[in-house]
Amino acid sequence: MDALATLMQHYQVEAIRAANLITRDEAIAQDVVQSVFIRMYERSHLIDTRRRFKPYLMRSVVNAAINAANKQKRLIPFEDTIESEAAFASALERQRTGDPQQALDDSERQRMVADALAELSPKQRAAVVMRYFLDMTESEIAAEQNEPNGTVKWRLHAARNRLRAILSWGES
Repeated sequence: MDALATLMQHYQVEAIRAANLITRDEAIAQDVVQSVFIRMYERSHLIDTRRRFKPYLMRSVVNAAINAANKQKRLIPFEDTIESEAAFASALERQRTGDPQQALDDSERQRMVADALAELSPKQRAAVVMRYFLDMTESEIAAEQNEPNGTVKWRLHAARNRLRAILSWGES
């Protein structure tokens, strides 16, 4: 553990700076660097001590930062396209309490969302329902569908784009 502390002390600032340039988020950069140091400590027996450590460390930090930045870039709040569960509950409550115009608007919006979902392929629709209505993680969906995580991520991305296009077309 002393070796890890020494390495962190020596390279941490530079590693965080590099990660921050890629992620553009200080907290994510710190998380990236910390996870790289931990991973290196856990796999220290695999590190080739005949080679210089810094290039190996920085390459690991850069790769991890790119992955983190890509992950952040893909995080699109789905609530921008589809009503959140709270908004849905609020709409149901308005239907019960008697704001007829708002209930009609909410009902129309729900119909539009249902129609838009119907335009998706069955696999996209299943992924959207599992992710956003059943609150399953992408990993859980992948396991449930017996597919790689990347396929699920791609399917959700394509579905969000398709829903966004369908729903924005209906507004014009």
